[in-house]
Amino acid sequence: MIAARDPVEIGLVVYPGVQGAAVLGLTDLFQLANRLAAERSPDVLRLRVSHWQLQEASQTVIRTFDSEPGPGHGPAMVILPPTLGDPIPREAAAPYADWLRARHAAGATLGSVCAGAFVLAETGLLSGRAATTHWAYRDALATRFPDIVLDADKLVIDDGDIITAGGYMAWTDLGLKLVDRVLGPTVMIETARFMLVDPPGREQRFYSPFAPRLSHGDEAILKVQHWLQARGARGVTLATMAEHAALEERTFLRRFRNATGLKPTEYCQHLRVGKAREMLEATTRSIDQIAWDVGYDDPGSFRKVFARITGLVPGDYRRRFGVERAAPPVGGI
Repeated sequence: MIAARDPVEIGLVVYPGVQGAAVLGLTDLFQLANRLAAERSPDVLRLRVSHWQLQEASQTVIRTFDSEPGPGHGPAMVILPPTLGDPIPREAAAPYADWLRARHAAGATLGSVCAGAFVLAETGLLSGRAATTHWAYRDALATRFPDIVLDADKLVIDDGDIITAGGYMAWTDLGLKLVDRVLGPTVMIETARFMLVDPPGREQRFYSPFAPRLSHGDEAILKVQHWLQARGARGVTLATMAEHAALEERTFLRRFRNATGLKPTEYCQHLRVGKAREMLEATTRSIDQIAWDVGYDDPGSFRKVFARITGLVPGDYRRRFGVERAAPPVGGI
């Protein structure tokens, strides 16, 4: 049994544009975890939740809410919650970045959710490190901070002293990870069960559609992308793609990858799998039929490609995301 001692403070940063629902949701999650932990033993470690915001007059970040007011050493963990709007501008993030660097230097673990990664990245602490964000912000984050090792397929990347989470609702995953870290796996599982959410372990690629880069400015490659989209990338070869771009094959390969971030074969696979996802979600066609419809002669190869790109085999994807179509009653309409 862990003896009672000073609580571990988790600070939530209320930066411009932050989603209040996520701030309050994380506050409730940690306080729920405290209650469940206390029900198991009244002497266990507990979490102290605080909110931090920039004071305009002094340009310093101050505590504006505290679940356990009193002395302390400052937050041991700091979270940048999500926003549904545009990522915070660099100048607005700067004061928070200075404070975050100081907290990190004092030993705090830093975390971000969704577009909160833009505030975290302003610290420079993500340079050369793996991180994730919402798939919709992937290109913007990579453009603003090209030295980040970005993997937007992952819902959560736990890199020890820095944890980043992807989609907007991934605040539940990040919050549960911190509960696991401080209060242990049993309390984490009980908290997840009480909230009716999955414990950490999902992948963002289950949910993110393929969003091809189209604003790269290479007209020849854009022409091929539109052509591939129109025909569903079916029955195409490297030679036909290069011919459509009016480029020599080696030149086409180099320019295509520079423009899209993918090899032509990978790009075609993403387009086909995207179409297959739509069919799995909205139709009752067999998986083999869908494989043929999107251009795979070998359903086994289709299954492997689908699983590699989405993280789920087609059958599991349909069970998770497919629309159930009940048969009409006998004699009914």
